[in-house]
Amino acid sequence: MATEEKKGSPEPQQGQVSPPSSAPQLSDCAKDPQELQSACATVRAKLDNLSAETSLMNFKFKKFFVLRPGTLNQAIKDVEALVNKEEDGNVQSVWLMAEVDHWNNEKERLVLITDNTLLVFKYDFIMLLCEQIQKISLNFVDRLTHGSFNFPKHSLLKRDGEGLRIYWDRLREPSFSSKWNPFSTDFPFITFTSHPVSSTNDTFASLCDLDKFREHLKAAAEKAHARNPVPGKANGVTVLNQPITIEAYEELASKLCLLLFCGV
Repeated sequence: MATEEKKGSPEPQQGQVSPPSSAPQLSDCAKDPQELQSACATVRAKLDNLSAETSLMNFKFKKFFVLRPGTLNQAIKDVEALVNKEEDGNVQSVWLMAEVDHWNNEKERLVLITDNTLLVFKYDFIMLLCEQIQKISLNFVDRLTHGSFNFPKHSLLKRDGEGLRIYWDRLREPSFSSKWNPFSTDFPFITFTSHPVSSTNDTFASLCDLDKFREHLKAAAEKAHARNPVPGKANGVTVLNQPITIEAYEELASKLCLLLFCGV
């Protein structure tokens, strides 16, 4: 019988042992210990960064209920149902922002830009219900200021990042009592900054984009000015790039609380 020939490389002769070509050579492994240590350090750094990012994401999921699956879509559906189309017009865009009040407190807000109105919703993302609505007529919006945050000289407070302040009565200044009342809402402006979840994914990055929000708001306000001008009020929207001042004094506020509640 004919035997089947085995094709391939010829077998090495007896007494010759050659290592596989892919096997690491001792000289290669021990060639540069510093390079090996550097590679290990790089891997460890990447693992540490990954661990930090995972921890941050877990923290955000626990703190911000808007990140729960389906919560954001339900919230948008709920607030859009509250829009009065006869007064406000059609919804132009939806945004997720953080409002910064006059005591430097940060609050989650859903914001809608319609044909005629800027709607700011205080929404409970745990109970899935709207608790408060603030309506600002776009034809009254006269100034937009964007830039970094600034505090008085003797204030201990500080805030990183950029902000946007929207004015609808630039000639009216808040009263002294309003500035010192942490619950006061009698201000002719509102201040926003990017929501902390903006870096979660592309969807939230788009919803929390402060620059895009400013552009959409300016365009909508200018259309509202042209469509329904306010008698005796200059039309148009002034946009300024300058620091946004928050007149809050943590040290003085603490002393005031001690005086009122502790008698110190």
